[in-house]
Amino acid sequence: MAQTVFTLFKDGQQYMQTWPVKKELYPLFPECRVISATKLAIKTMPPLAVLTVALAYSATGLATLPNAVAMAIFFLSIPVQGLLWLGHRSNQWLPPSTSSWYRDIHQKMRQQGCFVANMKPRPKYKELAALLKTAFDDLDKAFTQRWF
Repeated sequence: MAQTVFTLFKDGQQYMQTWPVKKELYPLFPECRVISATKLAIKTMPPLAVLTVALAYSATGLATLPNAVAMAIFFLSIPVQGLLWLGHRSNQWLPPSTSSWYRDIHQKMRQQGCFVANMKPRPKYKELAALLKTAFDDLDKAFTQRWF
């Protein structure tokens, strides 16, 4: 199941949009921290890369331009690294303990009358993200608070 970099990048973008960034999930999953850092990097790193090259060029001319361009490329790679990590993580199988938790939440949501996708026999993190997003969007806070 070899994936291309572009597929991982696209999966990371979708996973970042699907995963619910809620305070209850921060201690349980690293996704919340990675998504927050990646969103910050997407906003701040391109201007920082341009500023780095512009300041180096204006201060020293062409002498340090190669170093400044290398630093700019590094700054631009940070959000890409976050998206690639998220894409890779979204396609990983859930560990057994998290998988049983996924089944428990899925069953309780069905009992509450929520429309959820069919339960996967071997779920991945992207299925967990979709289930958690539905849980936080459709169920009241008192019901979801018992799970965390």
